[in-house]
Amino acid sequence: MNITEIMQYLPHRYPFLLVDRIVDVQPGQSIVAIKNVTFNEPFFQGHFPGQPIMPGVLIVEAMAQAAGVLAFRSGMEGNGKAVYFMSIEKAKFRRPVVPGDQLRLEIKILQQRGTVWKFSGSATVDGKLASEADFTAMVTDKEI
Repeated sequence: MNITEIMQYLPHRYPFLLVDRIVDVQPGQSIVAIKNVTFNEPFFQGHFPGQPIMPGVLIVEAMAQAAGVLAFRSGMEGNGKAVYFMSIEKAKFRRPVVPGDQLRLEIKILQQRGTVWKFSGSATVDGKLASEADFTAMVTDKEI
C-alpha cells in the first residue's frame, strides 16, 4: 500500500502521519510497514539540536498507526470508525533512531475481543531492534 491508500484508513496527516508504506498485510494476523526518517521531520528541531534523535513515543505511535491499518484490514473497516490507544506495555528502546534511518515496523495481533485489540510491535533499522512494545487499542465510532 502506498501513502494515498494508507490515508484512506488513518485520519493522521502531516506532520503526524508516521507510516509511509505498507509492505505486507495478513488480515487477522500481522502487518509490516515502513517509516522513512528524514532530517526534515519537525520534531528534530527540538529533539535534540545538534544530535537529532526520533522520540521513542513517536516510534511507538508509528507502530500504533500501522496496527490501526491492520485492524481496519482485519474486518473493522467502515466510515465513521477510529482506533484509539488504551494502553502501552513493555515498551523498550534499544537504539537511537536518527535521520536517514528506515524503520521497519512489524506488528502482530495478540488478541481481539469485540472492539478491543491487543498488539505486539517491533521497530528495526537495518535488521537491528530499535524499539518494541505491546499495546492495546479500541476501534470505536469517531467522536464528533
